[in-house]
Amino acid sequence: MTLFTKIKWVLGIMVVFLLILMTNLIDRQNFVVVKDSIETIYADRLVAQDIIFDLYQSVLEKEVLYAKAADLPPKNRLSTIDARVTQSLELFATTKLTEREKVIFTQLQQTVADLRRLETTVVAEQSAPEAISEQLTAVKEQLTALSAVQLSEGKQQLFKSQKAIGSAELFTQLEIGALIVLALAIQLILLYTPRVAEQEV
Repeated sequence: MTLFTKIKWVLGIMVVFLLILMTNLIDRQNFVVVKDSIETIYADRLVAQDIIFDLYQSVLEKEVLYAKAADLPPKNRLSTIDARVTQSLELFATTKLTEREKVIFTQLQQTVADLRRLETTVVAEQSAPEAISEQLTAVKEQLTALSAVQLSEGKQQLFKSQKAIGSAELFTQLEIGALIVLALAIQLILLYTPRVAEQEV
């Protein structure tokens, strides 16, 4: 083999190595996407769903208190529930919110504030708490809407993860194919001995 031919082979092999390196870097990026999606599903979807569940339980507890009480429920029980609701809302605000979630969450905060003002008015005037029931229903509807957002966002993150994993699998198959071709090329270079043309006498 001439020096020029060997240089061509070395350059060819280097190109294959560079392709493998490039696919490896793409694989690494795909795994970062998967990792981020999994963290997002946990931190911003499952935790948020748990907070929504706690809020929903608090609202149901208030409904039961108002339904059971002949007059008005005990003020200390309402204060305990209100403290839990405030804490849950603060926790939810720390999660990563989508634009749709921000809108619903802002409405929820306003509805909860309206509910508290209404409760204060009802307690101060010792009036009937029927209007509170409507406000509690509005809070539950907004919590249901937030819960639906968690599900749809979780599905999107799962889709991103599956897409990244699919890309990683494809590039892994390409790498394996390139390595096989590279191994065959190396074997060919090492084992191939060109025939020397017979010299004329």
